[in-house]
Amino acid sequence: MSVPTPDAPYGFDQQGRPYSDKSKVIAGVLQILLGGLGIGRFYVGSIGVGIAQLLTFGGLGVWALIDGILFFTSDDRTDKQGRVLRN
Repeated sequence: MSVPTPDAPYGFDQQGRPYSDKSKVIAGVLQILLGGLGIGRFYVGSIGVGIAQLLTFGGLGVWALIDGILFFTSDDRTDKQGRVLRN
């Protein structure tokens, strides 16, 4: 991780992408526990997907569970500004 700058206060990942102020662990926990309401998606700024999960109750729980697991395991999840979620 390189030195933080005003444009990337949490630094950069190995590919030079800025880290988000959002945490993938918090997003994953929110998505697994409250994914039927789309809370994990709302947290990272994916309003459209959050509304879709809210209206389908997280794909009857399946979509929300898979999405929550992917938040934990994927290193490419981003926030609304396209910044990589922190660990």
